[in-house]
Amino acid sequence: MHKTHNDSIIAPLGTPKKTWVIGSIHSDIDKLIALHDNLLERFTPGDRLIYTGNYTGYGFCPKQTLEEIITFRRLILSIPGVIPSDIIYLRGQQEEIISKLMELPFAQNPEQIYLWMLKNGLAETLEGFGVDRNDGQLAAKEGVMGLCRWTGRVRGRLRTIAGYDTFMNELKRAAHTCKTTEAPMLFVNAGIDFKKSLNAQGDSFWWASKDFANAQKTYDPFKYVVRGFDPEHQGVHVNGITATIDGGCGFGGTLACAGFAKNSELIDLFEA
Repeated sequence: MHKTHNDSIIAPLGTPKKTWVIGSIHSDIDKLIALHDNLLERFTPGDRLIYTGNYTGYGFCPKQTLEEIITFRRLILSIPGVIPSDIIYLRGQQEEIISKLMELPFAQNPEQIYLWMLKNGLAETLEGFGVDRNDGQLAAKEGVMGLCRWTGRVRGRLRTIAGYDTFMNELKRAAHTCKTTEAPMLFVNAGIDFKKSLNAQGDSFWWASKDFANAQKTYDPFKYVVRGFDPEHQGVHVNGITATIDGGCGFGGTLACAGFAKNSELIDLFEA
């Protein structure tokens, strides 16, 4: 079947037996390892696993966290009957920030943008990769060439993780179960604009989080919209229309994982 542009950024999940959703990790390697250990005992062939983004940011172990995610993928795929498309990685706010960081040499007001990034999780990520955040600000003052050299060095640090480029290139903006089932579900990073179609969401997957938990109307054709990050840090929250699987990991809270049945019912929830 021909792959459309929409297929390349929004992952179709089919009709899984169970769908496991991991909230934002924010470089908390200890909680991630503990959660992976619990999930490995529960995951069975026919299930799907969705990481909802924000793998790095705010915590100081970004490299170890990404390596653990990649290693766990190999472990899950060693289970007979599990195939690569059973595991989906969404792009979160932090991954979007890193992507935009690489475009910084060509941005207007790069220093201002860079300082905003530092305040929103990038500072800890750079430190975790051994990059001095002050060097980026100095490079911004030097202009395009200075920023090109500096972002090139940052890219080199990121690529010390085996498989990093492949991992980043496979990130999806959203994922959903089969739309023709009785209770289809949509999975995103931080939110959606309920007034826009799925194809028109753009940056809304990362930044349209306002009033998500208080939505009063379903986002057709989906019965549930599930996100993995709540900027308000109000904890795990499930109602009849939306679900937030974010225990506040990286902000003193827990790393949460939820299991949903075919009918979109929440059947399992555990935290590390």
